[in-house]
Amino acid sequence: MLDENTRYRLLKLLQANPEMSQRQLAGELGVSVGKVNFCVRALLDKGLLKMRNFRDSQNKLAYAYYLTPKGARAKIRATTGFLKKRLAEYEGLQREIEELRREVGARQSR
Repeated sequence: MLDENTRYRLLKLLQANPEMSQRQLAGELGVSVGKVNFCVRALLDKGLLKMRNFRDSQNKLAYAYYLTPKGARAKIRATTGFLKKRLAEYEGLQREIEELRREVGARQSR
């Protein structure tokens, strides 16, 4: 359930905004709160995140999520994988665009 894209986006969001609630994370990621809860628990179990209560929060259920050093390394690996995947998609799109341009050019010269 914790695919590479979700892991990358979740780690990125939590590093930038450790105080985001699971509901806010779900909204940003476009997934259910249940999926976010599952993913956060998986990251906690793997030692990639640590969780702390807000000391001055009125809401005693409010938590902040911090990347551990292991989590920071995992984020770097996830970022690298995400970048490679996006570059491959980009290069594929470039090839497709060139092919379409050639096709349109050939039809226009008829």
